[in-house]
Amino acid sequence: MRPDLDAGHAAAQLEAVFRDIAAQRMQGLPIVNPALDVEAVGFRAWQACQLGVLVTPWTLGLVLLAGAEGALEELPLGQQRDWQFPSGSYAFMGLQDARLGTCQICPLISPMHEFSCQAEAREVAREVLHALFAPVAAPPPPPSRRAFLRAALPGA
Repeated sequence: MRPDLDAGHAAAQLEAVFRDIAAQRMQGLPIVNPALDVEAVGFRAWQACQLGVLVTPWTLGLVLLAGAEGALEELPLGQQRDWQFPSGSYAFMGLQDARLGTCQICPLISPMHEFSCQAEAREVAREVLHALFAPVAAPPPPPSRRAFLRAALPGA
């Protein structure tokens, strides 16, 4: 997010940029789902950034925008950065836009043909955010040698 862009308007600015992309570059492409629109879902402060999910007619992904406290690392074309969340590590790629400044995107679903309406895509976006912050359950510890043998050898 540009330093002069108010954090409260980050999601609206992101939507405006991607609506322009949809209108100027994506019209008529086979990966576009015409039942969907551009929508920023659930943006909130996270680690000095703004984090949320962006729904477009061609993809759904996590988006990081710089927060009010500072800039987000620029990533050269083709380079990725892993961000760690409670549910695991996710690779983000960089995006530069004059209106947004630097942002990072982690595509999750593309194309979007499985969605019949915007409400379905929005619900999946909310579920993605919920799952992102849900810790992965640790696997149960292996059984002791004695317990393993008792289970493997009847009557032991």
